[in-house]
Amino acid sequence: MTDRPVLGIDIGGSGIKGAPVNLETGELATKRLRIETPKKSTPENVAKVVGEIVANFADQIGDGPIGITIPAVVTHGITRSAANIDKSWINCPAEKIFEEHLGRNIFLVNDADAAGAAEVHYGAAKDHPGLVIVTTLGTGIGSAIIHRGVLVPNSELGHLEIDGHDAESQAAASVKDKLGISYEKYAKRLQRYYEEVEKLFWPDLIVVGGGVSKDASKFLPLLKLNAEIVPAKLLNSAGIVGAAWLAVDRFEHPDLLLPSTP
Repeated sequence: MTDRPVLGIDIGGSGIKGAPVNLETGELATKRLRIETPKKSTPENVAKVVGEIVANFADQIGDGPIGITIPAVVTHGITRSAANIDKSWINCPAEKIFEEHLGRNIFLVNDADAAGAAEVHYGAAKDHPGLVIVTTLGTGIGSAIIHRGVLVPNSELGHLEIDGHDAESQAAASVKDKLGISYEKYAKRLQRYYEEVEKLFWPDLIVVGGGVSKDASKFLPLLKLNAEIVPAKLLNSAGIVGAAWLAVDRFEHPDLLLPSTP
């Protein structure tokens, strides 16, 4: 890993935030910069905002690679879906667009995968030797699967069909808020979700992230699972930290890379 801070950028539906990351500690090297996501959140418009963030930290990061998260499935640098961003991202050569706009090596990754990588390398699942599933409970349910420190990307476990429904339509944190239900009632929805995840994957550890994780003590103890289940530790910095770590990992191991185009 590099001794110099590495820039991680986290693109969301409402804001784009970034900061240089100290990869020795997993901490932000300086205060993050947040800019609102353009109302018309096309790849070109978002790339301009990302360019502003890169320019802001240029003196600190040098010419190293940059990690960028996106709320989408990403395969071979192409965004295959679009959650809370413009639909023009679907089947878009997004990584190439960022590289051409910024003139830098870019690693584009699903936002939940980045958060999962951060938790495994610096957070609640640090140095875990087995199978870890990280879920982010928010507007939807994001997920990351990591086995012995290796990420299996684009798992999309929020879209498992459970009892005839898309899982996140029943158990995302936004559903709790929309229905105004208690944590006790919300825990019953989570129990059904996580027991299905457990039945399919048999993880050793489940890490629960997203904004609702700050209240983890109100609902995690109510869940009865075979796997240990714990709250995430990196909170709002997880995407930035994970993106930075994955970017350096990618370019330090080019022999493991798949081509950036199909």
